[in-house]
Amino acid sequence: MNAATNWPAIAMFAAFVALTLAITRWAAKRVKTADDFYAAGGGITGFQNGLAIAGDFMSAASFLGISAQIYSDGYDGLIYSIGFLVGWPIVLFLMAERLRNLGKYTFADVASFRFAQTPVRTLAAISTLLVVLFYLIAQMVGAGQLIRLLFGLPYPVAVGIVGVMMTLYVLFGGMLATTWVQIVKAVLLLGAATFIAAAVLWRFGFSPEALFSRAVEVKTAAALNEGLPPGEAAEAGRSIMGPGGFIQSPISAISLGLALMFGTAGLPHILMRFFTVPDAKAARTSVLWATGWIGYFYLLTFVIGFGAIVLVATEPGYLDASGGLLGGGNMAAVHLSHAVGGDLFLGFVSAVAFATILAVVAGLTLSGASAVSHDLYASVWRRGRVDQAQELRVSRITVLVLAVVAILLGILFETQNVAFMVSLAFALAASANFPVLIMSLLWSRCTTKGVVVGGAVGLFTALGLTILSPAIWVDVLGRAEALFPYSSPAIFSMPAAFLTIWLVSLLDRSGRAAVDRAGYAAQRVRAETGIGASGASAH
Repeated sequence: MNAATNWPAIAMFAAFVALTLAITRWAAKRVKTADDFYAAGGGITGFQNGLAIAGDFMSAASFLGISAQIYSDGYDGLIYSIGFLVGWPIVLFLMAERLRNLGKYTFADVASFRFAQTPVRTLAAISTLLVVLFYLIAQMVGAGQLIRLLFGLPYPVAVGIVGVMMTLYVLFGGMLATTWVQIVKAVLLLGAATFIAAAVLWRFGFSPEALFSRAVEVKTAAALNEGLPPGEAAEAGRSIMGPGGFIQSPISAISLGLALMFGTAGLPHILMRFFTVPDAKAARTSVLWATGWIGYFYLLTFVIGFGAIVLVATEPGYLDASGGLLGGGNMAAVHLSHAVGGDLFLGFVSAVAFATILAVVAGLTLSGASAVSHDLYASVWRRGRVDQAQELRVSRITVLVLAVVAILLGILFETQNVAFMVSLAFALAASANFPVLIMSLLWSRCTTKGVVVGGAVGLFTALGLTILSPAIWVDVLGRAEALFPYSSPAIFSMPAAFLTIWLVSLLDRSGRAAVDRAGYAAQRVRAETGIGASGASAH
């Protein structure tokens, strides 16, 4: 369903697009080397990178998807907020410093540090591209629904616009433009979410208890209208304050929690951000800042979700003929912004949501392009014998290909909840990237064979079970019953990866295994001290 054109939103969109294109033009003049393109010359400060990480991480799934999940299922939507957040201490204490000291452009630099380059980088690149594609689907779906709602454009046209915009940012501005778009977006999103949450709480005397009580009343009334007896309607109303509405199975709940928590520490576009700062201290500082901003934002999403139950679900103007949200199920936060701030604030929040999607999409695209150009082309195919101009040309071609693929997948997955689609990307990251990184960083007896076989087992187990799960087997492919009954594969695929890495490494008696184990001491010295680490470019 297309909606009437919203002129304040168009004005805000135009202002944001003009600002980000100005940033891209400014950055394009400064992007001269591969170091500039992939890592912004390593010259981003800890505070700036913390905001940029928050901007990269607070995606359409966070703003639109979690608030929509809480709107439909209440308390259960909080599993996303908590799961997305609690992975950050792992990144802070186990990974940030080591990543910065060992890597240059991608997490594959770190994973392959003491191992045979070709097999490890190939696995890392395949894993990166799969995670990036699942994550991109969610962003494109959110963007398409948002633009269709506000501009009255057909959904495929809306998705195409996002694809063109993301291509411009990454193609010309590289990591420098992407970083500053993410910083601008983070500030705008935190400001908008703060205002929405404060406006909702103000209506209830800043009493969360009063807000939740009213939400229960609204859900109870909705159940009565559907014809449920009073007792069952009251139970349905109260259910939004307890677990079990969205994820009934304990195994699914634990599996989704594992994917969200450990997937954070394996997301390639987030790990890539640690190479944009000058040293390990700045990497730690940036994680500390990012955790603070992200934690604060997720507290706000809970208020926004319940605010939407109270202020959006009770207003027929935001609902279609069947009682669903105008513009699709992910639009709860956008409609709530209109309820608390009118057309002008709706325009601002819509522009912020669009900024949210573009900033994340730019980071994802850059991450995917670097996996192809730096890991596959330069390091595996050309074995390091390549000049920077060739590598950058391959990277920019990859950006164009990724944009086309993202547009097509965004159209195919139009009806999916964006928070759920992102959880699938997290499951892949938790099952492949995280075990490979942790074992290569912290276990001295880990070998090339163990990492490649274990990482592949984790990746393809997660991918296979995801395809067989209800989200794809039933919802996308239209089959009657899913072959894998749980919502997330992480509880099976992640232990499989760790166990396989451990077992294959222990049994590996090859000459390469001896080289891998002998290289651990030098890797640990560099990881802990930073001696020999790549520094920031001079600008």
